Amino acid sequence: MIRLFLVAATRLYRDGLRDALSPRFEVVGAAASPFDGVPQIVASQPDVVLLDSDPPDSVDAVTAVVSAVPDAKVVALAMPEVEPRLVALAEAGISGYVSREGSIEDLIAVIESVFRGEMLCSPRMAATLLRRVTALAAERQPARARARLTERQSEIVALIAEGLTNKEIAKRLCIELPTVKNHLHTIFARLDVSRRSEAAARARDHGFVARVQAGRIHS
Repeated sequence: MIRLFLVAATRLYRDGLRDALSPRFEVVGAAASPFDGVPQIVASQPDVVLLDSDPPDSVDAVTAVVSAVPDAKVVALAMPEVEPRLVALAEAGISGYVSREGSIEDLIAVIESVFRGEMLCSPRMAATLLRRVTALAAERQPARARARLTERQSEIVALIAEGLTNKEIAKRLCIELPTVKNHLHTIFARLDVSRRSEAAARARDHGFVARVQAGRIHS
């Protein structure tokens, strides 16, 4: 049986949830505050923590619970379906939520879903989370692109951005011309480009030029 811990400031709310959920789940504890209730939550080792998302400090509350019992799933209760709030709570670590218009049947479905490692949400909220994931991926793209190139390849692509020819690059780096061409072949493949101008643009966008110039200053 799934073990639940309830966190809500209003006792009537907590008692009502306990009565509604006890026939189906094992309610192992309840607390008015997640911060004061952390020792109880840790001691009871619940599978799922139901946390009232209405208080202004609910994001911090989710963080505290996730840190205390990382194996437990956190479900935000009575959450307003607004994008900033959902994103903030998702980043804090919730595994699911029930909106303010949700029913007990909705809550039961969410509890069982998060216990299985799934997340139920409306199409609009799913789109919100997908946009956030896409934005995070875009933010990390420059670091991933840099990681795909060796130090020498980063140096060469930075010199391309400065406008040097292959011969000039070979002379600057004291390497053979065929070696430069081999590096360029690898650089184009790793940056997914086919022209020097595209490689130069990627070098500027991903910080290769700035990084190589900084290295020259400190060397």
